[in-house]
Amino acid sequence: MSVESVFPQLEALLPHVQKPIQYVGGELNSTVKPWDSCDVRWALMYPDAYEVGLPNQGVMILYEVLNEREGVLAERTYSVWPDLEALMREHQVPQFTVDSHRPVKAFDVFGLSFSTELGYTNMLAALDLAGIPLESKDRTVEDPIVLAGGHAAFNPEPIADFIDAVIIGDGEQAVLDMTEIIRAWKAEGRPGGREEVLLRLAKTGSVYIPAFYDVEYLPDGRIARVVPNRSGVPWRVSKHTVMDLDEWPYPKQPLVPLAETVHERMSVEIFRGCTRGCRFCQAGMITRPVRERSITGIGDMVEKGLKATGFEEVGLLSLSSADHTEIAEVAKGLADRYEEDKIGLSLPSTRVDAFNVDLANELTRNGRRSGLTFAPEGGSERMRKVINKMVSEEDLIRTVSTAYGNGWRQVKLYFMCGLPTETDDDVLQIADMATKVIQKGREVSGSNDIRCTVSIGGFVPKPHTPFQWAPQLSAEETDARLEKLRDKIRGDKKYGRSIGFRYHDGKPGIVEGLLSRGDRRIGAVIRAVYEEGGRFDGWREYFSYERWMRCAEKTLPEMGVDVDWYTTRERTYEEVLPWDHLDSGLDKDWLWEDWQDSLDETEVEDCRWTPCFDCGVCPAMQTEIQIGPTGKKLLPLTVVK
Repeated sequence: MSVESVFPQLEALLPHVQKPIQYVGGELNSTVKPWDSCDVRWALMYPDAYEVGLPNQGVMILYEVLNEREGVLAERTYSVWPDLEALMREHQVPQFTVDSHRPVKAFDVFGLSFSTELGYTNMLAALDLAGIPLESKDRTVEDPIVLAGGHAAFNPEPIADFIDAVIIGDGEQAVLDMTEIIRAWKAEGRPGGREEVLLRLAKTGSVYIPAFYDVEYLPDGRIARVVPNRSGVPWRVSKHTVMDLDEWPYPKQPLVPLAETVHERMSVEIFRGCTRGCRFCQAGMITRPVRERSITGIGDMVEKGLKATGFEEVGLLSLSSADHTEIAEVAKGLADRYEEDKIGLSLPSTRVDAFNVDLANELTRNGRRSGLTFAPEGGSERMRKVINKMVSEEDLIRTVSTAYGNGWRQVKLYFMCGLPTETDDDVLQIADMATKVIQKGREVSGSNDIRCTVSIGGFVPKPHTPFQWAPQLSAEETDARLEKLRDKIRGDKKYGRSIGFRYHDGKPGIVEGLLSRGDRRIGAVIRAVYEEGGRFDGWREYFSYERWMRCAEKTLPEMGVDVDWYTTRERTYEEVLPWDHLDSGLDKDWLWEDWQDSLDETEVEDCRWTPCFDCGVCPAMQTEIQIGPTGKKLLPLTVVK
């Protein structure tokens, strides 16, 4: 039976809201398939505003993968701003997809991709607007399966009450496998109702169903164990790993937004995974092993993507793009190909030890020469050993002097505050480093007209990293430390005016820490925050630390825990962590040993170029690191006469 569009009701509301264009759909390369010709239907959501959600690669890839499959449709939905939410509630317009404005509740699966935990309240707003019960236990066979994925889904326990299923790891093959299970269940007449289809998913061993696990607690608040409560449900759930990226050249036809978005470019993921071993970096740990896309695969994707979109910039994405074994050839080949079209190339922040001026010149040959971003992360040599960021001060000064000497005028340095074992002195050395950067820049450029921006984020310990046991610095201590750093930079009469200083206060980090290492008891806090009006917690103008702390004080004491218990408390080796039953492939003993190495300030090499360090991923996933070089070249697109 066809599902009606809610656009007629929505259209009347749009003149009364900001940026109405973001809700109308019809973007170039969007897909609308006939409802009745499909038997499995997905609503995909990045739980943030359109301008942040539309460029998200994860959602864009799954949208295309699913829509390519016969009998399957996928549509997109994003968080609506509070002005439209209020009107939708008043006029009883449900959460809708932007592709065909169908109600989200009508779909078989409501899949949400969480790259950050601060999107949890937006998920509850979308569920509520859709008319889907907030808690999974209250849903019926008529409600969609609410599915979580993305990096934050590696610890989904804080939202366990609100979701039905979780996919951890790569989603491309996983969503297709899940689709076939749902399709078969529907074709059989939906036997056993919702419980049966979730059980079928759970028995695959690679879809986590939180309701099928019971959590037992010790008297002191720690977890005693997590146990399956159904037969046939695995004790541990494994992550998905796509090994050959060339087999998945998505997105083939990237979406072109109607409204301004955070990234106005076409992007290609040039490799997945990272083995640099930065101990704070969850993304680098959970996406192992490294899998490179071939130089020809990258070239084909760029060619098709530019033809399909008309963008004038290509982002070469990965966790450390300059580490691709053929990055020089990729950059030169693409710059040569698109020199006449003036297509610019960009990398995310570049590793200090991977930067060279030849690469930088290729990246900027056809585009504008913007600032360069480097991420030393730790202010002192000692801190960089603790976090395994093997970059010396000499490396950094040499690299930025090369940049300034070759015409760059702006360098951005990214650091973290609150790292394990950090002292005030470690943070104050950030000012010393920035001063040396400006000093050297003036010397090699012969100009005082250069800038260095210091940007600082608060460190949040993450699951599946060596720092998952670490205590988090309190918001007050973080703020005090950053204030001392700010005063030192501003007090420098000679160089201070050339140094920009941007930082986040410690409060959002504490909330993120609560959510990232929380267990199921945190669900009560999230719901209370949502019911008090919490939305868009990743946006400074909407985030309220006071609201989060008030709701935590209202809900947690009766469970015998508090915010500090989840954030500033150090864990021991024996403690059962909330995510231990979710297998990222990393050996827990290896993570613990790396945590101890950090306390001893012992560095570990990158296993791409050195012997294996037994992190456990390759044998656990039955995979291996896959890198080039392939020896192939990017050929010109047209024959030169």
